[in-house]
Amino acid sequence: MVQCVTPGKAKKLQRLLERSRRLAVAVHNHPDGDAIGSGLALVHYFSSVFGGEAFLLVPDPAPGTLAFLTAGENITDASADPVRAREILGSCDLLAILDMNSFSRADALGGDLEACKAPKILIDHHLNPDLTCFDLAFSQSDVSSASELLYWVLRALPGGMAVIPGRSLECIFTGMTTDTNNFANSVYDSTLQMASELLGAGVDRQGIIENLYQSDRPERLHAFADLVQNHMQVRDGIATIILTPEMTASYGLLEGETEGLVNIPLRMREVHTSIFLRREAGSPEFRVSIRTKKGWSANALAAGYFSGGGHEQAAGGKFPSTDPSEVAEYLGSITAARLVQK
Repeated sequence: MVQCVTPGKAKKLQRLLERSRRLAVAVHNHPDGDAIGSGLALVHYFSSVFGGEAFLLVPDPAPGTLAFLTAGENITDASADPVRAREILGSCDLLAILDMNSFSRADALGGDLEACKAPKILIDHHLNPDLTCFDLAFSQSDVSSASELLYWVLRALPGGMAVIPGRSLECIFTGMTTDTNNFANSVYDSTLQMASELLGAGVDRQGIIENLYQSDRPERLHAFADLVQNHMQVRDGIATIILTPEMTASYGLLEGETEGLVNIPLRMREVHTSIFLRREAGSPEFRVSIRTKKGWSANALAAGYFSGGGHEQAAGGKFPSTDPSEVAEYLGSITAARLVQK
């Protein structure tokens, strides 16, 4: 069971939710399936069980690959409508932060979140959370996802699983599936127990899988094939792929369509570490995603080389440059002998 979900914390959360009429839920920048899934799950739970208003805030747009999850949902993109985002934060009486360990992960929205006067709740699975900013925190890194952690939190409240709406369960299962790469990494006994309970409750896993992994545009498949064949470098067990804005445009890739690319090199027996770097148009830096096999620390690599961090087999960071040749030269300095093994 998840250790951070204690009876005392569950009771305190129940009291906060009972007293609230307007709940604001916020997730990290470049929201992925876990952020959107956990955020929507809590929004629907609060509206269904407590009858209040709930709002999901994202620092920037959710990718089109998650349209099946976001369609018809009332989601406020703070980058497009900062006035509306501030109105929500100014009028809410409870703020929940999901899938990020500090306000800085929300970019420009972070300052407004920190300034919000409402009590603040954290539900997150990342390392090194800034617990001083929250009135109540559920934080544990050895769970698959924020979605899974949210499930155990909601399950501990009065009524248990029986009162969690089906839409919340669907969103939770989706978020967990994306963060585990469909049960390929960061899977714990609690993860499988949760999955079993959700399937028993009627969650349509096959439908989720079809939306996540069997609905690609041809452009995405063509891009992945070309990137792996012509732009992947493998040296000393480390695979690297660099994607520039010009390449993204030439492939016709949409936001969110590079999700999962970092996992592909790990299919090769000789690769233990995969590093994917992508720069967006106008950005002064490359975003870095790292995945590793057991025995190699993605977290140590991210912290030591890319000013980032994360989990042992999944982490991220950044590299301040717009020059792909500079990036390639830097990647060449990373050797397996210098990586921290766990």
